Amino acid sequence: MAKIKAGKGAPYARILGVGGYRPTRVVPNEVILEKIDSSDEWIRSRSGIQTRHWANDEETVAAMSIEASGKAIADAGISAEQVGAVIVSTVTHFKQTPAVATEIADKLGTNKAAAFDISAGCAGFGYGLTLAKGMIVEGSAEYVLVIGVERLSDLTDLEDRATAFLFGDGAGAVVVGPSQEPAIGPTVWGSEGDKSETIKQTVPWTDYREGVVERFPAITQEGQAVFRWAVFEMAKVAQQALDAAGITSDELDVFIPHQANERIIDSLAKTLKLPESVTVARDIRTTGNTSAASIPLAMERLLATGEAKSGDTALVIGFGAGLVYAATVVTLP
Repeated sequence: MAKIKAGKGAPYARILGVGGYRPTRVVPNEVILEKIDSSDEWIRSRSGIQTRHWANDEETVAAMSIEASGKAIADAGISAEQVGAVIVSTVTHFKQTPAVATEIADKLGTNKAAAFDISAGCAGFGYGLTLAKGMIVEGSAEYVLVIGVERLSDLTDLEDRATAFLFGDGAGAVVVGPSQEPAIGPTVWGSEGDKSETIKQTVPWTDYREGVVERFPAITQEGQAVFRWAVFEMAKVAQQALDAAGITSDELDVFIPHQANERIIDSLAKTLKLPESVTVARDIRTTGNTSAASIPLAMERLLATGEAKSGDTALVIGFGAGLVYAATVVTLP
């Protein structure tokens, strides 16, 4: 029996560069209030959101991804030709096939990089990061581009008081490459499909096509159930990620949770007993919930503003529709 050779990858992987793109249109809460019976104070107190970005016709999923990816590649100090794989997490690329990752890989100028999309909702960036780490250590790619991108304005019901104010658009990207020391910890991830009804698309595309419903499908959620699950269950997952990485909350520099709701962010930080020295990402205030894009966008902003710095140790955790989740500890680029 022939023996199959193992891949010759790097001993470890790390994030080498990060980039983000936010659409040019800034949408304040006043615009949302044109369609729902609420107030700016209520939206801010319930979510922390003051503004969000909505894409125009030219700011497609691919176009936003290319902008963010170009910045990440430049930040990593490599060329597009060196990217061996492109992983895109999104739920708002409305062509079932081909994957938008193939278009992005081509337009960036990669050398026929492997390219595919994944659907893991708000945990998608963590899923993609884990896949990239495995590819680099296994040896199937030297550099992997991981993109989280959404145009959630396309799936927002502006008359739904529970969700109309939540969602924004944007793209975040990181380049993952080889490392001589651990810089992406073990991932704690999973799913709870028995709770999948708590965040979902209202109806399948086929119901809209066949005229069963007249309204375009949108995202809906059971707010209180999602809040309780995120606060109580995700605090446990975050702690497991810290334990798996072999560090304590006192050793963290930065906490970058999925930007779903500022009350959830604050509750997680409190439950984890993060010291005041830990920088907590609150990009939610001006970007809204951008699902798979929220963690890399928040990471990019923290580094750009100097609130976080290269080499900092950060805990990242994403959670959302499925219900799915992924948490890990990383060294910031």
